[in-house]
Amino acid sequence: MKNIRKNDLSDRRKAAADAKAALLQAHRAAREAAEPTRLARQQERLAAAAARDERRAERERIKLQEQERILAEAAERQAAADAAVRAEIEERERVARDRIALVIADEASRKAERDRRYANRKARKR
Repeated sequence: MKNIRKNDLSDRRKAAADAKAALLQAHRAAREAAEPTRLARQQERLAAAAARDERRAERERIKLQEQERILAEAAERQAAADAAVRAEIEERERVARDRIALVIADEASRKAERDRRYANRKARKR
C-alpha cells in the first residue's frame, strides 16, 4: 500500500513545531518537579560561598596579624641595635674625653714641673 498521506513542507514544519512544543513542555514539567531540589542546591551553594568568604577573611586577618607581629619584632630589634650603637658611641666619646683630660692633666703637671725647675734655677742664680 502506498502512503496516501501527503508529506508536504507545511506538514513537516507542523510536525517539527509540535515536537518542539512537546519537548519544551516536558522540560518545563521536569524543571517544576526539580524546583525544590534546585532551590536547596542553590541555598547550599550560597552557604558554601559564605563559609568560603569567612575562611578567606579569617586567613587575611591572621596574615595581617602575623605581618604586624613581624614588623613589631623588627622595630624592637632595630631599636635594640640603635641603643647598642648609641651606647658604643657614648663609651668611645667617654674614653676619648678621659684620654684628653689625662693628656691635659699630664701637660699641666709637666708645665708645673718645668716652671718649678725654672724658678729654682733663677733662685740659684741670685
